[in-house]
Amino acid sequence: MVLISTDKSKLDIQVIHQFITNSYWGKGRTIKQVKTTIDSCLCFGVYLNNQQVGFGRVATDYAVFAYLMDIFILPQYRGNGYSKQLMKAIVEAEELKDCKTWMLKTSDTHGLYKQFGFTELKHSDKVMERIL
Repeated sequence: MVLISTDKSKLDIQVIHQFITNSYWGKGRTIKQVKTTIDSCLCFGVYLNNQQVGFGRVATDYAVFAYLMDIFILPQYRGNGYSKQLMKAIVEAEELKDCKTWMLKTSDTHGLYKQFGFTELKHSDKVMERIL
């Protein structure tokens, strides 16, 4: 049975860093940067037999806004519904119940996020970004 926990002491930083630093969105991210992101966010670890198999984090103010980031299930564990369980845990998290605006960026998993109410931007003319 899969366990999803927000207990940061359970997180396997090496597993998280190894996956993210090789991902299209976090290529080259340092372990120090991974630790900083974990310290600054609400994090969700996905565990199977006490081994971490997935991760996700939410940058949030816990009152208005939640931004999903670094959502993944290790490749060898995909196809078992774990990403859906992770997303359900995130969107139903008690800590985030007051957040009315949720956002994320993805290049390839639109289908997963649409199942949880995410859509393309309805007012893209109001959204700006600064990427360095």
